[in-house]
Amino acid sequence: MEKLDSLRLEDQLCFPLYACSREIIKIYRPHMDKLGLTYTQYITMVVLWEDGRISVKELGKKLHLDSGTLTPLLKKLENKGYLKRERSRQDERVVIACLTDEGRKLRQIAADVPRAMHEQTAAFGQSDAKELYGLLYKLMAFLENLNSEENKK
Repeated sequence: MEKLDSLRLEDQLCFPLYACSREIIKIYRPHMDKLGLTYTQYITMVVLWEDGRISVKELGKKLHLDSGTLTPLLKKLENKGYLKRERSRQDERVVIACLTDEGRKLRQIAADVPRAMHEQTAAFGQSDAKELYGLLYKLMAFLENLNSEENKK
């Protein structure tokens, strides 16, 4: 009976993470609608706003997205004029995502999103938010390491 007792929703670590993620993305949605982006397109643009240009492989690592998800995402952003993809001059097997002028302009519009999100979630408490942030990144590193160990087997 012990095995079956662990099959309760409240005992699944994945569930509160999944549910919180969905709830946070709901809060982001009106801001994303103003930008004409999905949440995943937004975080992709955030990386490009930081780096300007990045290999698609490195972008996938930063965002924890596989190429099957990333390729159509980049194609949509490219069709919107926010980035362009080009082959590396050093190694043409490597594809580089580069921010365009339109992509840079979008950054100015998106600049209010972090402040708005902070205001909307301020009641959660800054110290709790910092603690959660740290714990989530610690968990992410642990899981990446665990998955890396599993892939070696």
